[in-house]
Amino acid sequence: MATLPFTLVSPEKVLFDQEVSMVVIPGLEGDIGVLPHHAPLLTLLRPGVVTIYEEEKVLVRIFVDGGFSEVTSERCVALITEGKPLKALDKATLEIEIKNLLEDVADSKTPEERKKANQDLEIARVKLMEIVSHQKRA
Repeated sequence: MATLPFTLVSPEKVLFDQEVSMVVIPGLEGDIGVLPHHAPLLTLLRPGVVTIYEEEKVLVRIFVDGGFSEVTSERCVALITEGKPLKALDKATLEIEIKNLLEDVADSKTPEERKKANQDLEIARVKLMEIVSHQKRA
């Protein structure tokens, strides 16, 4: 079976780097399945889950908070700000984080503070939605 080199990189470290059968990335306009010999593509990534496959089996799911990805016929590279395995996220912790971020939005004193708090809140909500969605499928 043909494989595709896939690399997932954050500013701190390489989170994943190996040959895979397929990777599904959360593109700005929707999820994109990338197989070997994919047409060239450059896309922004929205907060969501990168799903990495080895043959027909899910190898790992990693939540990313955004970034961009370059796909060529030979490889796929995703550069992200932050990523964490989906199984490492905790629903109760995220619910508390969302409550605290709602307070941060309300307590914001400047437009910049409010924008940052709203961005963090949106990412936390997407994380929670992904956890709930994947728990229902399991």
